Amino acid sequence: MLSYRHAFHAGNHGDVLKHVALVALLAHFRRKDTPFLVVDTHAGASLYKLREGPGKRPSEAAEGVERLWGRRDAPAPVAAWLAAVARFNTDGALHTYPGSPALASDALRAQDRLRLFELHPAEQRALETWRAGLDRSATRRVCVGRGDGFAGLKAVLPPPSRRGLVLIDPAYEDKRDYARVDVALGEALRRFATGCYAIWYPQVQRREASSLVVALQRRTATHWLDMTLSVRRPSPGGYGLHGSGVFVVNPPFGFEAAMRESLPFLCDALAQDDAAQWQLRTGVQAPG
Repeated sequence: MLSYRHAFHAGNHGDVLKHVALVALLAHFRRKDTPFLVVDTHAGASLYKLREGPGKRPSEAAEGVERLWGRRDAPAPVAAWLAAVARFNTDGALHTYPGSPALASDALRAQDRLRLFELHPAEQRALETWRAGLDRSATRRVCVGRGDGFAGLKAVLPPPSRRGLVLIDPAYEDKRDYARVDVALGEALRRFATGCYAIWYPQVQRREASSLVVALQRRTATHWLDMTLSVRRPSPGGYGLHGSGVFVVNPPFGFEAAMRESLPFLCDALAQDDAAQWQLRTGVQAPG
């Protein structure tokens, strides 16, 4: 299915959770001089205008990044993400939201690499246009591939440096994506067991969504962390996104503490009703 366009959802509460986690993970990888690879399996268009084009629709950013823009009391991991967003809005007004490719590229050093996959033709063209606008050194660090990111993982893992972060966040419009995420993680771990994997997933009224985390836990015998942020109670009809989660395989030291510091603040700032809540669980589970 190729109907999903992230521009309508850019900067929503799901993006906030995903990208706070992403920026924190990238900060960890930069602590060592050894090069690392970032892979984004469902990259999108990279940059999203919140006030023009598709963004003229009622923006979901109003319930996400706009609630946090300008806050001076954010904990350090949230403040680091806000600072990254601000680098794409140099006039001080929030008009552009950077997706994961832009945030990752912003964090790369000369020795690091970014591999992006996108299947949607229009999103892929926008991604290529964004890459072409980067400076020459940044362009050399970023590679854009048209195609299925699940399949693309097979060709890029393991990275030569044996250091890598993989972000997996399909649209989940097609319910088969839940099973594909599970299978893709299993195949990736067989190739690159020590890699760090961050998997975003929606909280929706769907059986596949509720069983995904259990399946992911069974896929890994290594350390995992699962965090969720629910901003409201599910709608009576079962429609709409009431929250989201990020499941991280091989979370780096210090990441759990950073998220425990961030989640209460995000929950309070993004809550839409009194059912808003956050959770964080960690563990090790052998494959089933």
